[in-house]
Amino acid sequence: MTTIFDLLKLANLSLDNRLVMAPMTRSRALPDGTPGATAAEYYSQRASIGLIITEGTQPSDDGQGYMASPGIYTEAHVDGWKKVTSAVHQKNGKIFIQLMHAGRMSHPDNTPHHRQGVAPSAIAPNADMFTPHGMQQAPTPRALTTAEVKQTVKDFAYAAKCAVEAGADGVEIHGANAYLIQQFFAPSSNVRKDEYGGSIENRARFAIEIAKAIIEEIGADKTAIRLSPGTMMWGIDEGEEGPDLYRYLVSELNKLGLVYLHIMHLGNDALLNDIRSLWKGILIVNRPSRPRDQIGQDIAAGLAELESYGQMVLANPDLVARLKAHLELNEPDRNTYFGGNDTGYIDYTFLSE
Repeated sequence: MTTIFDLLKLANLSLDNRLVMAPMTRSRALPDGTPGATAAEYYSQRASIGLIITEGTQPSDDGQGYMASPGIYTEAHVDGWKKVTSAVHQKNGKIFIQLMHAGRMSHPDNTPHHRQGVAPSAIAPNADMFTPHGMQQAPTPRALTTAEVKQTVKDFAYAAKCAVEAGADGVEIHGANAYLIQQFFAPSSNVRKDEYGGSIENRARFAIEIAKAIIEEIGADKTAIRLSPGTMMWGIDEGEEGPDLYRYLVSELNKLGLVYLHIMHLGNDALLNDIRSLWKGILIVNRPSRPRDQIGQDIAAGLAELESYGQMVLANPDLVARLKAHLELNEPDRNTYFGGNDTGYIDYTFLSE
């Protein structure tokens, strides 16, 4: 029986175990989007995990939605991320940078340029978000023109090129959690009349074009994607056609040879089984709030090759060692998740302490 501690070949990478650090926003970047001074220590502390996926990292100015989130499209960004990837690699870790465009989940107060957010259509998410002035409603976004959609595809590809230049082992396209790519999937956020709206094929087009553009830039062996079928966050409603959209999307992505597919599973077991059948490559399954006694079950059952964990890895930089030794886990401090200083960032204790 395969376990979480077994080795795995991921394209050209050899993973020491089958545990993955899920992407988690920490809001500790510098004002220009360069990773913060202790980001290298934060990620390298967790290098014993099989694969690190970084926090969502914007591919352009307009891709930023949250305060102090990092970017990967300028020379300063590349230099900052080089420090992170180097520190992780020095400990034999593997790291993918997640490319995330927030779309309409943005507030002008959170960005240096203070512009209105952009989205498939000018429909507000009806959601509150953190800003420097407290919780505020995310305002109505501006609808991207068709030309701007195509430019955004190019922005993702350029960001992927920058990520590899910065030493990342690959990139994960963030197509989940109600951000820009998923906004194109959902009829509740996409009422476009051009080639990116209407039919399932049209609503999936943006994601597929991004994947193809990144593959052309850095190769399929360094390109992955994360999806969250059925998310009902922040006004996203994929409707009755939602499962069929994902069946179509996964079948099309499967043709591209991506290095992995990362699914945040929200309970539709039939759809997850269909995705497993359609997807012939490496599958990562993330089950939010999965209890400790269920760690490894998807791998043991052959449903997934890898399992990803967020808060457990945040609070336990040596999670692998703790699980192997059947020892107690640190509890995460929710008050320090977003922003602030190094408290709750690089000060969680190791077994050796």
